[in-house]
Amino acid sequence: MLEEVALAAGGERWESAREMMITDDRLVLKRPLDMHLHLRDGEMLELVAVESARQFAGAVIMPNLVPPVTTLEMLRAYEARILAACGKWGAGFRPLMTMFFKDYSEAELEAARPYLFAVKLYPHGVTTNSESGIHSVRAAEPVLRRMEALGIPLLVHGETGGFVMDREVEFLPVYEWLATTFPRLRIVMEHITTAAAVAMLDRYENLHATVTPHHLVITLDDVAGGLLQPHLFCKPIAKRPEDRDALLAAALAAHPKLMMGSDSAPHPRHAKESCGCAAGVWSAPVLLPRLAELFERHGALGRLQAFVSDNAVRVHGLEVPDREVVLERKPWVVPARWEGPGGDPCVVPWEAGRELAWRVAGE
Repeated sequence: MLEEVALAAGGERWESAREMMITDDRLVLKRPLDMHLHLRDGEMLELVAVESARQFAGAVIMPNLVPPVTTLEMLRAYEARILAACGKWGAGFRPLMTMFFKDYSEAELEAARPYLFAVKLYPHGVTTNSESGIHSVRAAEPVLRRMEALGIPLLVHGETGGFVMDREVEFLPVYEWLATTFPRLRIVMEHITTAAAVAMLDRYENLHATVTPHHLVITLDDVAGGLLQPHLFCKPIAKRPEDRDALLAAALAAHPKLMMGSDSAPHPRHAKESCGCAAGVWSAPVLLPRLAELFERHGALGRLQAFVSDNAVRVHGLEVPDREVVLERKPWVVPARWEGPGGDPCVVPWEAGRELAWRVAGE
């Protein structure tokens, strides 16, 4: 069924096959982008940044550090630390920087605009390091008006504080209010997880979305249906099979308003394998190989270019390094962990111990 949906929609929505080179054992992606990425800071940044920079021409960097990125000075300093941590890959990787939503003045936004990709809105307390998030989206109207006038996109973690399985659906009326109240504001529903959110993409011209690769694969049953799998626990939490299938069908069909945003979010192993398990899946090392395997399995490998690059470039008018990333059909086993000097920090990746059919060439 998923293959049929993808093939039916793909010819009408996607014209990127000429951009992509595919043979039996080689796949070349042009300027792949991760439109939602957590890199953290300090030793964790030093450990994980290179895993994204070697696979992508650019990535949208989340601002929820401690303290969050809320000024131009903080943004520029964080960008410099990211590029330094990328090492030799930094020249071909563009961090697309964001600031944490607050009551910004017009002067603050104008000063930041040349260096700023977007502003990220977190409702209070809904995810990691969101304690300074806003309590009322409607009360933020003055800032949203300023962003709309300056052409600054709004990225939204769209969840309420309700029952965990219903939080995204409960937030959808807020997206409707945003889309109709600010028709010239480019709005991105971040890491959508439900069939209802997919359906909203076709209702409002200024509404777009990212989706994570792990939400294209797992359901809540994978997280907690047997023994708890802490390295699959994330927010928004994985949902029902029918939600997963709707997300996957849209991705395979290269829906023109849907972009790959990994929400790759590293936490130290001790913070994941604990009674207070931190929310986040660290998927950075396996993103493109895992997606190639998934799209190939559903007969949609030719649409991967649109999902991991072309849609985002078109939606946002992005200028990123004109870089090619080559995948080769060469099986490899995902390591059980990544470790910094002396074993600290230690991070467990998504699909640890699993054999993948594709790998980034040259590894």
